[in-house]
Formats: sequence, structure tokens, C-alpha cells
Amino acid sequence: MNRWDELTGDWGPVVTDGTGFDFSPGAQIPLTGSDGETGATQALASAAYRDTPVTTLVEANEAASVKAPRLSLFAPNLGEAFARAIQVRMLGAARNELVQSFGVVPQTVVEHALAANRIRQERDTRLTVVMGVCGVLFLPGVLVWLGAFQLRRTLAQLKASGSRAGAFGAVVLAVTVAFTVLLAVKPPFSGFWAMYFRVLMIAPIIGWFWAKRICEATAKDLRDRWAGLVAGSGVGAKIPEAVPRNPNQTRAELLRQSLAKLSAEQNSNVVFYAGPKGILGMGSRWANWQMAEELIPREGLAEIHPFRSWDVIRAIHDQLRMIERGPLHTGGFPKPSIKHWVVVPVGEGAGKIARPTGPEVDSFSVKDFEIQRICNTQQFGKGNRHYLGIQFTLWDGNLVITLMITVTVLAHTLRVEVTGHALGPIHPIFTSGPPAKEKTISKPVKFWETKTVQLPLIGSDEVVRLAARAPLTWFPSVLDHLGGTLKLPEPFGLRHTWADKPWKHRFMADDALRAATPVLRAVHSAAIQVMTENGVDTSHFASRSSVLSGMVQSVEPGQADVYNA
Repeated sequence: MNRWDELTGDWGPVVTDGTGFDFSPGAQIPLTGSDGETGATQALASAAYRDTPVTTLVEANEAASVKAPRLSLFAPNLGEAFARAIQVRMLGAARNELVQSFGVVPQTVVEHALAANRIRQERDTRLTVVMGVCGVLFLPGVLVWLGAFQLRRTLAQLKASGSRAGAFGAVVLAVTVAFTVLLAVKPPFSGFWAMYFRVLMIAPIIGWFWAKRICEATAKDLRDRWAGLVAGSGVGAKIPEAVPRNPNQTRAELLRQSLAKLSAEQNSNVVFYAGPKGILGMGSRWANWQMAEELIPREGLAEIHPFRSWDVIRAIHDQLRMIERGPLHTGGFPKPSIKHWVVVPVGEGAGKIARPTGPEVDSFSVKDFEIQRICNTQQFGKGNRHYLGIQFTLWDGNLVITLMITVTVLAHTLRVEVTGHALGPIHPIFTSGPPAKEKTISKPVKFWETKTVQLPLIGSDEVVRLAARAPLTWFPSVLDHLGGTLKLPEPFGLRHTWADKPWKHRFMADDALRAATPVLRAVHSAAIQVMTENGVDTSHFASRSSVLSGMVQSVEPGQADVYNA
């Protein structure tokens, strides 16, 4: 099977991965995020360049966990663990489906994770050379130094946990230094071995100075990218390994396909309702408003004109498209995203999600004719449901307001239901810049005055850790086994995993509450108009709409999916 390629002006083969997603080049349409998503996207992307402890991610979301390292000397920091986990979880060949990340562009975050991994890989290549020269040739000395630093880290951890063992860390280092001096002054052998043992413990120190310069240059680059992303002025990620330059570069082609699949999955029109957790990726349901009245013919008519739920939904869709326009020039709504959604129910504690498959699904999205069928027929009993959603992405992607509308007709009752979902700002750990490497001390003579002393970007312990990890970066599974990994919560989505509640922020809460009233009125107006055109007595609907319009003005955020009974 071939398809027309608008770039080459010729017919080419269709390439799929077995899920129906087309990987052939075709017309390349950028699948970028809408305006207002930059801030949250860059905040999440900055995590790939950070050098802080990885445990802070667990503090941000207790569902995430860090596998304890077998040797703490090989444990990753936050940036290393985050970039590795994101790459495996979002691009891995055997990965599960992802939850959409509303308010961010997940492909950008993944590209920064790949770029950070590439920068570290280039550093580790140079460190591997250093370890080969100063490590392999003087292996016994390197092992002694690594053992000393490992014991020192272990004792420091015991001290942090309340033990008194931390005081022995300095003793261990002092003993190692004394042993180095002893071997240099009085080696145990003569001849060639005497010279070898003289430099056995000194060569690793020379290698440490060499490695320190390499690590500091890379640390400055990573911290500059971190600061730039948080400040909103960061440069884009460069991942040349994702651009195939010839047909034989299968690795680059697979990476390109994985990124394309990620974008297609982000643009899917299927979402998942996980009980009290609400719609995954959109946040929990904080309010709902229902207008349900009997369909009675208007006076003078024997019966109403037949219409379907889709007719009402289509009218609501057209009305919502005009919601950004108002009679006064006072700002008002930004352009919202209006989309038809297929909602799939999953359990609250579900470990993964499964997207619908079949001939009615194309590139992870349900086709239009199937959406219309679900809207008209699947309103009671088993099966997926249809919702019309209007979504506002505000505060640079830190606030996502979604109002979902569904129309059902059971017997003689038509029900129009509007539910509100709100996804709050990115956790503050992602918005902080790199801390300054400096400290304030008292002057030695004028002790009543202070001065600021610049500290090195990389400490001695960090240089040893990076040098020890460097040769094992070519064997990721071994490094993960020794150093531990970051386990992401499931079902995983970049945005909702690290989101806070919006109700703690006064203006964000105001925006969520204010959006409900005009949307509800637009929905009711469109529904009543359709019923009027089809001969329905709308007096009861108009009365109910007025009551709801009054109630929504005083509504407070609550937990609509938590029931007392």
C-alpha cells in the first residue's frame, strides 16, 4: 500500500507499527502545543538538567519512588534519574500507553531529556578515558580510593539518619591519605615495583584533577540550561541522533518514530475516567450541573419533531466556538480548545490504561462517525461515553480548566450535564533555579564584616561519583542495578503527575470559578434553541436553566466524585 508524499512529490510506502499509526513521512505537520504552554513545559524540561537529590521528586509525589542503590557511589542525582526514567517510559519499545499531558508539550520535555543524556554521555566518554588511563593501569589504588569514598558516603548516610557514625568519615579519608604518603615514601618492593607502588595511590589523584575539570565544564553547561528554562529564555534541545541521515540508521529511525508516536498519542481524543481521581490528565471533578426535564410537545403540536443527542451536541459546539466574543471590549476569554472526547472508564487503582483499537480508530484517535454513534447510542449500560469538552490553558500552562458536556436522552427525559475539572500549577520544585554555589563567612580580622566566597560547582565526592559511574553508562542495565532507578507513578502522564491543586492560588481559583457560568449559559442556550426548533415545550428547561445559572454563581470547589453514602 502506497501513499502520496507531498515532500518528495511521489508515491511511497505506508509504514506502521502494528497499532494503526502511520510512520511514513508524508506531509510533515508540526504537532506543537497551543499558546500558553511554554512555562509549564520548560519547568518540567528543566528537571533533566538538575543536579539536586532525586528524593525531592518523591516529596513532590509520593506515588513516585526511588529504588535504593546497592552502592550509593553509583546513585543518580535528580537530573540523571529523571532523564533516564522519562526516556525509557515515554520512548521505550515495550512501554504502556501514556496519559495526555494537557497544558504542556510532552515531546519538548522528552527532547530535553534526550539532550541532557547526550551531554552527560559526552562527558562520560571523556571520563571513561580518564578512568582507563588512571584506573585500569593503577587499578588497586583506584579501588582503595573508591572504597574509601564509598565508606565515607555510607557513614554520612548513617549520620543523616541519626547515627554517630558520621564522625568516622573524616577518619577514613585521613587514613587513606596517610596510606598514600606511606606508599610514596617507603614502597614495599624494590626496582620497577617500587616505582609502581610509589605512584599507585598518586595516579588516581592526578586523574581526579583531570576529571574535575571535565565535570565542572559540563556542570556549568547543564546549570546554564536549567536556569534558562526556568527563566523562560532557554535554548531548544538539540537531538541530532533522532534525524536519520541514511536508510541504514535504524536506531535514529526508531527514535524518530517513537517521537512521532508520542505526539500522536498526545493528540488522541480518548481520555480515561478513574473514579475519584477524575479524568486522568484533566484533574478531579470539582463540580457538576445538570438540567434534566421531560420532553413535552409545545402547545398546539401533537408531537415533537424527532432529533438526536448529536444534534444538541453539534449546536452546543457551534455556540461554544463563539464564547470568546462578547459585547464589550474588556478582554474576556482567550481562544479555547473545543474537542469531542471518548471517555473510557478505568479503576481508581488501575496500573495502566488501554486505548481502544479497531477499524474505527486511526492514530490513537476515534474516528468522527464512531464518536457520533457513541453520542447517540451509548448512553446507558456498558461501553464508552461521549463528552464535548471546552478547555482553557492559562498561566503559561500552569492552570488547565476543562468543562465537559454530555447530552443523554432516556425515555422522555433529556439531560444536559456540565462537569468542571481543574488541573493546578506545576509543583514548585520544577520552577526553582539552580542555587548559587557560594557561602557567606566572617572576615578573619574584621570579624564584624562578612564576605561571600565562591564554591566550586563540583565537590570532590561528586567528581568521584561521576568518574565511577562513567564506564558503566555504556551498560545502563548494570548501572540501574547498582545505582537504583526512579519509578514513575502509573498510569503515567507528565502533567498530572506533578500538578498541585489550583485552589490554593487566589487568582487561579477565581479563573476556574468564573469560567463555569458563561460556559453553562452557552450550553443551555444552545440546547434550548434546538429543542425550540423541534417543537419542544422549553418552559421547564428555561426555569431549570435559570435556577442553575443562579447556583453556579455561588458554587465553591468541592469533591464531586466523593460520596458520603
